[in-house]
Amino acid sequence: MHLTRRDLIKGAAAVTAFPSFARAATGTIVLEPRQTKFQLLPEAYPASDLWLFGDSTPGPEIRVAQGARVERRLVNSLPQATSVHWHGIRIDNAMDGVPGLTQEAVAPGETFDYSFVAPDAGTYWYHSHNQSTEQVARGLYGALIVEENDAPEVDSEHVLVLGDWLLEQNGQLSGDFASRHERSHSGRTGNYLTTNGTAGEILEARRHERMRLRLINGATARVFELGLFGLEGWVVALDGMPLERPEPLTSQVVLAPAQRVDLIVDVTAQGGDEAYLVRIDGEQAVAQATFKVAGEASVTRRAAPAALPPNHEPALGSLAEATRVRLLMEGGAMGGLQAAIFNGERRTFRQLVQDNQFWAFNGEVGLTDEPLVNARIGETVRLEITNDTVFPHAMHLHGQHFREVEAGGDLGPMRDTILVSGRETREIAFVASNPGDWLFHCHMLSHQDAGMKTWMRVRA
Repeated sequence: MHLTRRDLIKGAAAVTAFPSFARAATGTIVLEPRQTKFQLLPEAYPASDLWLFGDSTPGPEIRVAQGARVERRLVNSLPQATSVHWHGIRIDNAMDGVPGLTQEAVAPGETFDYSFVAPDAGTYWYHSHNQSTEQVARGLYGALIVEENDAPEVDSEHVLVLGDWLLEQNGQLSGDFASRHERSHSGRTGNYLTTNGTAGEILEARRHERMRLRLINGATARVFELGLFGLEGWVVALDGMPLERPEPLTSQVVLAPAQRVDLIVDVTAQGGDEAYLVRIDGEQAVAQATFKVAGEASVTRRAAPAALPPNHEPALGSLAEATRVRLLMEGGAMGGLQAAIFNGERRTFRQLVQDNQFWAFNGEVGLTDEPLVNARIGETVRLEITNDTVFPHAMHLHGQHFREVEAGGDLGPMRDTILVSGRETREIAFVASNPGDWLFHCHMLSHQDAGMKTWMRVRA
Protein backbone atom coordinates (compact mmCIF):
# COMPACT_ATOMS: atom_id res chain seq x y z
CA MET A 1 0.00 0.00 0.00
CA HIS A 2 1.62 3.27 -1.16
CA LEU A 3 0.28 6.51 0.32
CA THR A 4 1.66 10.00 -0.21
CA ARG A 5 2.14 12.64 2.49
CA ARG A 6 -0.84 14.48 0.91
CA ASP A 7 -2.95 11.32 1.39
CA LEU A 8 -1.94 11.17 5.04
CA ILE A 9 -2.78 14.81 5.69
CA LYS A 10 -6.17 14.39 4.00
CA GLY A 11 -6.76 11.39 6.23
CA ALA A 12 -6.00 13.44 9.31
CA ALA A 13 -8.59 16.03 8.36
CA ALA A 14 -11.24 13.33 8.08
CA VAL A 15 -10.89 12.09 11.64
CA THR A 16 -13.80 12.98 13.89
CA ALA A 17 -13.43 14.36 17.39
CA PHE A 18 -13.68 12.07 20.40
CA PRO A 19 -17.37 11.51 21.21
CA SER A 20 -18.77 11.68 24.69
CA PHE A 21 -19.99 8.56 26.43
CA ALA A 22 -23.69 7.78 26.11
CA ARG A 23 -25.74 8.03 29.28
CA ALA A 24 -28.53 5.61 30.11
CA ALA A 25 -31.81 6.96 31.46
CA THR A 26 -30.63 6.18 34.98
CA GLY A 27 -27.60 8.43 34.56
CA THR A 28 -25.20 5.49 34.23
CA ILE A 29 -22.42 6.17 31.74
CA VAL A 30 -22.49 3.51 29.03
CA LEU A 31 -19.40 2.10 27.32
CA GLU A 32 -20.65 0.32 24.20
CA PRO A 33 -18.36 -1.70 21.94
CA ARG A 34 -19.94 -2.19 18.54
CA GLN A 35 -19.27 -2.76 14.87
CA THR A 36 -18.94 0.43 12.87
CA LYS A 37 -17.22 1.97 9.87
CA PHE A 38 -14.35 4.37 10.38
CA GLN A 39 -12.27 6.30 7.85
CA LEU A 40 -8.79 5.06 8.75
CA LEU A 41 -7.35 5.65 5.29
CA PRO A 42 -7.70 8.92 3.33
CA GLU A 43 -11.10 9.64 1.80
CA ALA A 44 -10.13 8.17 -1.59
CA TYR A 45 -10.13 4.76 0.12
CA PRO A 46 -13.10 2.84 1.54
CA ALA A 47 -13.95 3.19 5.23
CA SER A 48 -12.72 0.31 7.37
CA ASP A 49 -15.03 -2.05 9.26
CA LEU A 50 -13.86 -1.79 12.87
CA TRP A 51 -15.04 -2.66 16.36
CA LEU A 52 -14.96 0.48 18.47
CA PHE A 53 -16.07 1.88 21.80
CA GLY A 54 -18.49 4.39 20.33
CA ASP A 55 -17.62 5.98 17.00
CA SER A 56 -13.90 6.73 17.32
CA THR A 57 -10.51 5.17 17.58
CA PRO A 58 -9.17 5.34 20.15
CA GLY A 59 -12.34 5.11 22.24
CA PRO A 60 -13.65 8.01 24.32
CA GLU A 61 -11.05 9.30 26.76
CA ILE A 62 -11.82 8.71 30.42
CA ARG A 63 -10.35 11.43 32.61
CA VAL A 64 -10.79 11.53 36.39
CA ALA A 65 -9.08 13.02 39.44
CA GLN A 66 -6.77 10.87 41.53
CA GLY A 67 -8.83 8.94 44.06
CA ALA A 68 -12.08 9.33 42.10
CA ARG A 69 -14.38 6.43 41.31
CA VAL A 70 -14.76 5.25 37.72
CA GLU A 71 -18.17 3.78 36.87
CA ARG A 72 -19.02 2.45 33.42
CA ARG A 73 -21.72 0.07 32.24
CA LEU A 74 -20.40 -2.17 29.50
CA VAL A 75 -23.19 -2.82 26.98
CA ASN A 76 -21.97 -5.45 24.54
CA SER A 77 -23.25 -4.78 21.02
CA LEU A 78 -20.63 -7.03 19.41
CA PRO A 79 -21.17 -10.46 17.85
CA GLN A 80 -18.60 -11.86 20.33
CA ALA A 81 -18.37 -11.93 24.10
CA THR A 82 -16.09 -9.25 25.50
CA SER A 83 -14.76 -7.61 28.68
CA VAL A 84 -12.78 -4.50 29.65
CA HIS A 85 -9.38 -4.46 31.38
CA TRP A 86 -8.32 -1.19 33.02
CA HIS A 87 -4.63 -1.47 32.29
CA GLY A 88 -2.20 -0.37 35.00
CA ILE A 89 -4.81 0.50 37.63
CA ARG A 90 -4.42 -1.10 41.08
CA ILE A 91 -7.99 -2.20 40.91
CA ASP A 92 -10.39 -4.39 42.89
CA ASN A 93 -9.81 -7.91 41.57
CA ALA A 94 -13.45 -8.41 40.53
CA MET A 95 -13.17 -5.34 38.26
CA ASP A 96 -9.97 -6.40 36.43
CA GLY A 97 -11.82 -7.70 33.38
CA VAL A 98 -10.08 -11.04 32.74
CA PRO A 99 -12.52 -13.75 31.61
CA GLY A 100 -11.87 -17.08 33.25
CA LEU A 101 -9.97 -15.52 36.12
CA THR A 102 -11.85 -12.51 37.54
CA GLN A 103 -15.20 -12.51 35.68
CA GLU A 104 -17.21 -14.25 33.00
CA ALA A 105 -16.98 -12.78 29.53
CA VAL A 106 -19.94 -10.54 28.75
CA ALA A 107 -22.08 -12.20 26.09
CA PRO A 108 -23.52 -10.29 23.11
CA GLY A 109 -26.47 -8.22 24.26
CA GLU A 110 -25.49 -8.49 27.92
CA THR A 111 -24.11 -5.85 30.32
CA PHE A 112 -21.55 -5.62 33.12
CA ASP A 113 -21.10 -2.75 35.58
CA TYR A 114 -17.51 -1.73 36.31
CA SER A 115 -16.93 0.38 39.41
CA PHE A 116 -13.54 1.07 40.95
CA VAL A 117 -11.39 3.77 42.51
CA ALA A 118 -8.38 5.07 40.56
CA PRO A 119 -5.77 5.33 43.34
CA ASP A 120 -2.75 6.40 41.28
CA ALA A 121 -2.35 9.46 39.10
CA GLY A 122 -0.90 8.80 35.66
CA THR A 123 -1.42 7.67 32.10
CA TYR A 124 -3.35 4.41 31.77
CA TRP A 125 -5.64 2.82 29.21
CA TYR A 126 -8.54 0.43 28.82
CA HIS A 127 -8.95 -2.37 26.29
CA SER A 128 -10.81 -5.56 25.56
CA HIS A 129 -9.45 -8.63 27.36
CA ASN A 130 -11.51 -11.33 25.65
CA GLN A 131 -10.25 -12.71 22.35
CA SER A 132 -8.00 -9.70 22.66
CA THR A 133 -5.76 -10.42 19.68
CA GLU A 134 -8.79 -9.86 17.48
CA GLN A 135 -10.71 -7.33 19.53
CA VAL A 136 -7.81 -4.98 20.26
CA ALA A 137 -6.64 -5.29 16.64
CA ARG A 138 -10.15 -4.26 15.56
CA GLY A 139 -9.91 -1.08 17.68
CA LEU A 140 -11.28 -1.78 21.16
CA TYR A 141 -9.11 0.46 23.34
CA GLY A 142 -8.94 3.99 24.71
CA ALA A 143 -7.05 6.27 27.10
CA LEU A 144 -7.68 6.44 30.84
CA ILE A 145 -6.10 9.53 32.42
CA VAL A 146 -5.94 10.01 36.20
CA GLU A 147 -5.00 13.60 36.98
CA GLU A 148 -2.62 14.62 39.77
CA ASN A 149 -3.94 16.76 42.57
CA ASP A 150 -0.90 18.98 41.97
CA ALA A 151 -0.51 19.07 38.19
CA PRO A 152 2.80 20.03 36.51
CA GLU A 153 3.24 23.51 35.10
CA VAL A 154 2.72 23.12 31.35
CA ASP A 155 1.05 25.18 28.63
CA SER A 156 -0.74 22.27 27.00
CA GLU A 157 -1.22 18.52 27.11
CA HIS A 158 -1.67 15.94 24.37
CA VAL A 159 -2.70 12.30 24.76
CA LEU A 160 -1.19 10.35 21.85
CA VAL A 161 -2.43 6.78 21.43
CA LEU A 162 -0.19 4.89 19.00
CA GLY A 163 -1.57 1.98 17.03
CA ASP A 164 -1.13 -0.11 13.92
CA TRP A 165 -3.56 -1.86 11.62
CA LEU A 166 -3.08 -4.82 9.30
CA LEU A 167 -5.03 -3.65 6.26
CA GLU A 168 -5.81 -5.19 2.89
CA GLN A 169 -5.78 -3.11 -0.29
CA ASN A 170 -9.53 -2.55 0.05
CA GLY A 171 -9.00 -0.81 3.40
CA GLN A 172 -10.38 -3.70 5.45
CA LEU A 173 -8.59 -5.50 8.25
CA SER A 174 -6.91 -8.78 7.47
CA GLY A 175 -9.28 -11.28 9.05
CA ASP A 176 -6.80 -14.00 10.02
CA PHE A 177 -6.47 -13.21 13.72
CA ALA A 178 -5.21 -16.72 14.53
CA SER A 179 -2.40 -16.80 11.96
CA ARG A 180 0.14 -19.47 12.86
CA HIS A 181 2.93 -17.31 11.54
CA GLU A 182 1.96 -14.35 13.72
CA ARG A 183 1.42 -16.51 16.79
CA SER A 184 4.78 -18.26 16.41
CA HIS A 185 6.85 -15.23 15.36
CA SER A 186 6.68 -11.60 16.50
CA GLY A 187 2.89 -11.24 16.64
CA ARG A 188 0.33 -9.39 14.55
CA THR A 189 2.21 -6.36 13.21
CA GLY A 190 0.24 -3.84 11.19
CA ASN A 191 1.18 -2.16 7.92
CA TYR A 192 -0.63 1.11 8.62
CA LEU A 193 0.46 3.12 11.66
CA THR A 194 -1.61 5.79 13.36
CA THR A 195 -1.66 8.31 16.19
CA ASN A 196 -5.12 8.90 17.63
CA GLY A 197 -6.62 7.06 14.67
CA THR A 198 -4.85 8.98 11.90
CA ALA A 199 -1.60 8.47 10.03
CA GLY A 200 -1.14 12.23 9.76
CA GLU A 201 -1.73 13.58 13.27
CA ILE A 202 -1.07 17.34 13.11
CA LEU A 203 -1.16 19.54 16.20
CA GLU A 204 -0.49 23.21 16.81
CA ALA A 205 2.31 24.50 19.00
CA ARG A 206 4.17 27.71 19.80
CA ARG A 207 7.89 28.24 20.07
CA HIS A 208 9.04 27.77 23.71
CA GLU A 209 5.69 26.19 24.60
CA ARG A 210 6.00 23.53 27.31
CA MET A 211 3.80 20.52 26.57
CA ARG A 212 2.99 17.30 28.35
CA LEU A 213 2.84 14.35 25.98
CA ARG A 214 1.13 11.21 27.25
CA LEU A 215 2.14 8.36 24.91
CA ILE A 216 0.27 5.04 24.94
CA ASN A 217 1.21 2.02 22.81
CA GLY A 218 -2.10 0.40 21.89
CA ALA A 219 -0.65 -1.93 19.23
CA THR A 220 -1.00 -5.68 19.66
CA ALA A 221 2.67 -6.46 18.94
CA ARG A 222 4.65 -3.51 17.59
CA VAL A 223 7.51 -2.02 19.62
CA PHE A 224 7.78 1.72 18.93
CA GLU A 225 11.18 3.41 19.03
CA LEU A 226 10.52 7.14 19.36
CA GLY A 227 12.53 10.35 19.36
CA LEU A 228 12.10 14.12 19.21
CA PHE A 229 12.89 16.67 16.52
CA GLY A 230 12.41 20.37 17.17
CA LEU A 231 11.58 19.49 20.76
CA GLU A 232 13.64 19.18 23.95
CA GLY A 233 12.21 16.77 26.45
CA TRP A 234 12.31 14.87 29.72
CA VAL A 235 10.78 11.55 30.72
CA VAL A 236 8.68 12.17 33.84
CA ALA A 237 6.69 8.93 34.18
CA LEU A 238 6.69 5.34 32.91
CA ASP A 239 3.53 3.23 32.82
CA GLY A 240 1.78 5.99 34.75
CA MET A 241 4.24 5.94 37.65
CA PRO A 242 6.31 9.12 38.21
CA LEU A 243 10.09 8.98 38.14
CA GLU A 244 11.88 10.26 41.23
CA ARG A 245 13.44 12.90 39.02
CA PRO A 246 12.85 13.77 35.34
CA GLU A 247 15.36 12.21 32.96
CA PRO A 248 16.51 14.20 29.90
CA LEU A 249 15.55 12.45 26.70
CA THR A 250 18.90 12.38 24.92
CA SER A 251 18.24 9.33 22.73
CA GLN A 252 15.24 7.25 21.71
CA VAL A 253 12.55 5.95 24.04
CA VAL A 254 11.34 2.38 23.50
CA LEU A 255 7.64 1.75 23.98
CA ALA A 256 6.57 -1.90 23.98
CA PRO A 257 2.93 -2.94 23.55
CA ALA A 258 0.84 -1.67 26.51
CA GLN A 259 3.63 0.55 27.86
CA ARG A 260 3.16 4.28 28.40
CA VAL A 261 5.54 7.18 28.81
CA ASP A 262 4.88 10.75 29.94
CA LEU A 263 7.15 13.40 28.44
CA ILE A 264 7.40 17.07 29.22
CA VAL A 265 8.82 18.84 26.17
CA ASP A 266 9.75 22.36 25.19
CA VAL A 267 9.26 23.47 21.60
CA THR A 268 12.63 24.57 20.20
CA ALA A 269 11.63 24.77 16.51
CA GLN A 270 11.28 28.20 15.00
CA GLY A 271 7.90 29.72 14.19
CA GLY A 272 6.78 28.60 10.74
CA ASP A 273 8.68 25.32 11.08
CA GLU A 274 7.49 21.93 12.27
CA ALA A 275 8.48 19.83 15.24
CA TYR A 276 7.98 16.08 15.39
CA LEU A 277 7.53 13.06 17.53
CA VAL A 278 9.45 10.69 15.27
CA ARG A 279 9.33 6.93 14.88
CA ILE A 280 12.60 5.18 14.09
CA ASP A 281 12.12 2.58 11.35
CA GLY A 282 15.48 1.02 10.65
CA GLU A 283 17.65 3.82 9.32
CA GLN A 284 14.71 6.17 8.75
CA ALA A 285 12.93 8.62 11.05
CA VAL A 286 9.23 9.02 10.22
CA ALA A 287 6.81 11.56 11.68
CA GLN A 288 4.52 9.86 14.18
CA ALA A 289 2.98 13.22 15.11
CA THR A 290 3.63 16.68 13.69
CA PHE A 291 3.51 19.98 15.58
CA LYS A 292 3.06 23.07 13.40
CA VAL A 293 4.86 25.92 15.17
CA ALA A 294 3.37 29.41 15.01
CA GLY A 295 3.95 32.29 17.42
CA GLU A 296 5.68 32.14 20.80
CA ALA A 297 4.63 31.13 24.28
CA SER A 298 4.21 33.94 26.80
CA VAL A 299 6.75 32.32 29.14
CA THR A 300 10.12 30.92 28.09
CA ARG A 301 11.17 28.07 30.38
CA ARG A 302 14.75 26.88 30.48
CA ALA A 303 14.93 24.87 33.67
CA ALA A 304 14.09 21.17 33.78
CA PRO A 305 10.58 20.39 35.01
CA ALA A 306 9.97 19.34 38.59
CA ALA A 307 9.19 15.72 39.36
CA LEU A 308 5.54 14.68 39.34
CA PRO A 309 3.97 13.99 42.74
CA PRO A 310 4.74 10.37 43.71
CA ASN A 311 2.06 7.72 43.91
CA HIS A 312 2.00 6.01 47.28
CA GLU A 313 2.78 2.31 47.03
CA PRO A 314 4.14 -0.04 49.70
CA ALA A 315 7.93 -0.11 49.79
CA LEU A 316 9.75 -3.28 48.84
CA GLY A 317 10.94 -5.41 51.71
CA SER A 318 14.39 -6.96 51.95
CA LEU A 319 15.43 -8.32 48.57
CA ALA A 320 17.74 -10.78 50.31
CA GLU A 321 14.77 -12.27 52.16
CA ALA A 322 12.26 -12.00 49.32
CA THR A 323 10.44 -15.03 47.93
CA ARG A 324 12.23 -16.07 44.73
CA VAL A 325 10.38 -17.38 41.70
CA ARG A 326 11.66 -18.25 38.23
CA LEU A 327 9.83 -18.00 34.92
CA LEU A 328 11.30 -19.70 31.85
CA MET A 329 9.89 -18.67 28.46
CA GLU A 330 10.25 -21.24 25.70
CA GLY A 331 8.92 -21.89 22.23
CA GLY A 332 8.09 -19.99 19.10
CA ALA A 333 9.67 -20.28 15.69
CA MET A 334 13.37 -21.09 15.77
CA GLY A 335 13.05 -22.04 19.44
CA GLY A 336 14.15 -25.16 21.27
CA LEU A 337 10.88 -26.24 22.88
CA GLN A 338 10.52 -30.02 22.49
CA ALA A 339 7.35 -30.63 24.52
CA ALA A 340 5.10 -29.01 27.13
CA ILE A 341 1.99 -29.63 29.20
CA PHE A 342 -1.22 -28.41 27.54
CA ASN A 343 -4.69 -29.05 28.97
CA GLY A 344 -3.17 -31.45 31.47
CA GLU A 345 -1.38 -33.59 28.87
CA ARG A 346 2.24 -33.63 27.76
CA ARG A 347 2.43 -32.89 24.05
CA THR A 348 5.27 -32.64 21.60
CA PHE A 349 5.96 -29.31 19.95
CA ARG A 350 4.54 -30.72 16.72
CA GLN A 351 1.32 -31.59 18.52
CA LEU A 352 1.19 -28.13 20.07
CA VAL A 353 1.53 -26.59 16.61
CA GLN A 354 -1.53 -28.56 15.51
CA ASP A 355 -3.41 -26.87 18.37
CA ASN A 356 -2.02 -23.47 17.28
CA GLN A 357 -0.06 -23.23 20.54
CA PHE A 358 3.61 -22.25 20.40
CA TRP A 359 4.84 -20.93 23.76
CA ALA A 360 5.33 -22.29 27.26
CA PHE A 361 6.06 -20.86 30.70
CA ASN A 362 7.98 -23.30 32.90
CA GLY A 363 7.02 -26.15 30.60
CA GLU A 364 3.25 -25.43 30.58
CA VAL A 365 1.07 -23.80 27.95
CA GLY A 366 -1.61 -21.34 29.07
CA LEU A 367 -3.18 -20.94 32.49
CA THR A 368 -2.24 -23.58 35.04
CA ASP A 369 -4.21 -25.04 37.94
CA GLU A 370 -1.71 -23.66 40.45
CA PRO A 371 -0.47 -20.05 40.44
CA LEU A 372 3.09 -19.13 39.54
CA VAL A 373 3.19 -17.09 42.76
CA ASN A 374 1.11 -17.71 45.87
CA ALA A 375 1.96 -14.81 48.19
CA ARG A 376 0.46 -13.27 51.27
CA ILE A 377 -0.31 -9.56 51.52
CA GLY A 378 2.87 -7.61 52.22
CA GLU A 379 5.21 -10.33 50.94
CA THR A 380 8.08 -9.21 48.70
CA VAL A 381 8.58 -11.36 45.60
CA ARG A 382 11.57 -11.52 43.25
CA LEU A 383 10.73 -12.95 39.85
CA GLU A 384 13.53 -13.92 37.47
CA ILE A 385 12.35 -13.99 33.84
CA THR A 386 14.48 -15.90 31.35
CA ASN A 387 13.51 -15.49 27.71
CA ASP A 388 14.87 -18.60 25.99
CA THR A 389 13.28 -17.59 22.67
CA VAL A 390 14.49 -15.42 19.81
CA PHE A 391 11.63 -12.91 20.09
CA PRO A 392 10.97 -10.07 22.56
CA HIS A 393 8.03 -10.33 24.96
CA ALA A 394 6.28 -7.47 26.77
CA MET A 395 5.29 -8.99 30.12
CA HIS A 396 2.41 -7.30 31.95
CA LEU A 397 1.48 -7.87 35.59
CA HIS A 398 -2.11 -7.11 36.55
CA GLY A 399 -3.07 -5.56 39.88
CA GLN A 400 0.29 -4.33 41.17
CA HIS A 401 3.44 -2.61 40.00
CA PHE A 402 7.03 -3.79 40.11
CA ARG A 403 10.60 -2.56 39.90
CA GLU A 404 13.36 -4.15 37.88
CA VAL A 405 16.25 -5.50 39.93
CA GLU A 406 19.21 -4.24 37.95
CA ALA A 407 22.82 -5.39 37.97
CA GLY A 408 24.36 -4.82 41.38
CA GLY A 409 20.96 -4.81 43.08
CA ASP A 410 19.87 -1.31 42.07
CA LEU A 411 16.16 -0.88 41.49
CA GLY A 412 14.64 0.54 38.33
CA PRO A 413 11.53 2.73 38.10
CA MET A 414 8.06 1.44 38.94
CA ARG A 415 6.30 -0.18 35.96
CA ASP A 416 3.56 -2.64 35.06
CA THR A 417 4.98 -3.94 31.76
CA ILE A 418 8.58 -4.97 31.01
CA LEU A 419 10.09 -5.75 27.61
CA VAL A 420 12.31 -8.85 27.76
CA SER A 421 14.42 -9.28 24.63
CA GLY A 422 15.24 -12.62 23.05
CA ARG A 423 17.84 -14.70 24.94
CA GLU A 424 17.73 -12.20 27.81
CA THR A 425 17.20 -12.66 31.55
CA ARG A 426 15.70 -9.87 33.65
CA GLU A 427 14.43 -9.76 37.19
CA ILE A 428 11.58 -7.84 38.77
CA ALA A 429 10.52 -7.36 42.40
CA PHE A 430 7.15 -6.37 43.80
CA VAL A 431 5.16 -6.27 47.01
CA ALA A 432 2.08 -8.48 46.93
CA SER A 433 -0.18 -5.60 47.90
CA ASN A 434 -3.50 -6.22 46.16
CA PRO A 435 -5.51 -9.35 47.07
CA GLY A 436 -6.89 -11.60 44.36
CA ASP A 437 -5.92 -13.70 41.37
CA TRP A 438 -3.90 -11.69 38.87
CA LEU A 439 -2.90 -12.41 35.28
CA PHE A 440 0.75 -12.23 34.18
CA HIS A 441 1.10 -12.47 30.42
CA CYS A 442 2.82 -11.37 27.25
CA HIS A 443 1.19 -8.28 25.74
CA MET A 444 2.21 -9.35 22.27
CA LEU A 445 -1.38 -10.55 22.23
CA SER A 446 -0.88 -13.31 19.65
CA HIS A 447 1.70 -14.78 22.02
CA GLN A 448 -0.75 -14.64 24.92
CA ASP A 449 -3.33 -16.54 22.88
CA ALA A 450 -0.68 -19.09 21.88
CA GLY A 451 0.32 -19.99 25.44
CA MET A 452 2.13 -17.09 27.11
CA LYS A 453 0.00 -16.49 30.19
CA THR A 454 0.07 -17.49 33.82
CA TRP A 455 -1.33 -16.11 37.06
CA MET A 456 -0.46 -15.08 40.59
CA ARG A 457 -2.45 -15.26 43.79
CA VAL A 458 -2.23 -12.65 46.56
CA ARG A 459 -3.84 -13.86 49.76
CA ALA A 460 -5.51 -11.37 52.06
